[in-house]
Amino acid sequence: MSETTEPASAARRRSRVDRATLRADLRRLIPDTGAALVVTALIFAILCVRIEAGTSQTIMVMPFLADLREYWLYIVCQAFGWSALLWAWITIMFGLIRSSAPVSGSPITHARWERWHRVTSLTTIGLMFAHMLAFFIELVRADEEGLGPGGRLLSAFVDVFVPGGYSTGTGQVAILIGLIAFYLAIPLGLAYYVRSWTGPRVWRVLHRFVIVVYVLSVWHTLLYGTNVWFDGWFRTVVWLLQIPVAALLLARLLAPLRREERFRWSGEDLLGRARALGVAGARLALAGTLVLLVGVVATGNDGGRSPDVPAGEMLVDQGMVWGGLVVLLLILGTAVAMAWSRPPRGGAARERERTR
Repeated sequence: MSETTEPASAARRRSRVDRATLRADLRRLIPDTGAALVVTALIFAILCVRIEAGTSQTIMVMPFLADLREYWLYIVCQAFGWSALLWAWITIMFGLIRSSAPVSGSPITHARWERWHRVTSLTTIGLMFAHMLAFFIELVRADEEGLGPGGRLLSAFVDVFVPGGYSTGTGQVAILIGLIAFYLAIPLGLAYYVRSWTGPRVWRVLHRFVIVVYVLSVWHTLLYGTNVWFDGWFRTVVWLLQIPVAALLLARLLAPLRREERFRWSGEDLLGRARALGVAGARLALAGTLVLLVGVVATGNDGGRSPDVPAGEMLVDQGMVWGGLVVLLLILGTAVAMAWSRPPRGGAARERERTR
């Protein structure tokens, strides 16, 4: 072998993309996407039946949508939005189960939970894009401003795909939040496949911020989903589904899978003490959130509007959302920089970390 020839194993280690895992996950994506499309079609049918029966909250907000022959694309957009939120909930649950301490006697291995988590996260990104694409096509079709072909395409693109581009009503904030969730979901969701390049520590830091994408998605739904604008059981169910997410996240902090993530107070290491305080604070915050969620579901006081009461001023504006995004990116960047700068472990420990 010549001196310039690189061993195949070394070349694989230097590859920036885990192509083998990505190809395997794309194959598994076919049945998962098929199931998601079936669920989306079922949701679409339910939404149409409710509109025709006059029981949909959507037509209370926008009565003209009762004409399904003309506005069916908008209902398709809604259906993809709900299936995207459902798949986001599923993938978050899979991920939290995977990253918590295993339950004795469980028939499902952590490796399988992780595969399901990866595949459903890819499906979620696809459903989010389909939700946006259907809205884009509907805006182009409707052409409410009477623009020409080029103008309507540009206007719809700005409204749907450019953060901050939608400039009317609740959508000024709600669509901005949804777009931030979508654009964060892509790098955070795909980071697993480049972990050999970033290193496992950086990948884990990035992946932990996926929960932010989920929170933003739920916020977008509660703020802009006309199916759940008003008080009622449907909106309460959305809140109810957040209880197991908060409970699993709390369990994950109380009993993490990796030993180095377990709570310990270091009297000499300032960074260790700061980390321990952060974990303790996160546990208290999650415990309080869990109590709040239970209270919201039990009382039915879930922040919904009343059909007979005019909507008040929005408590959050675009400036606040942009400011929150800046803070989030600063925290994310700092966490990544700290993980990147930590010296690698040696020998067997490094190899174990690389293969996790």
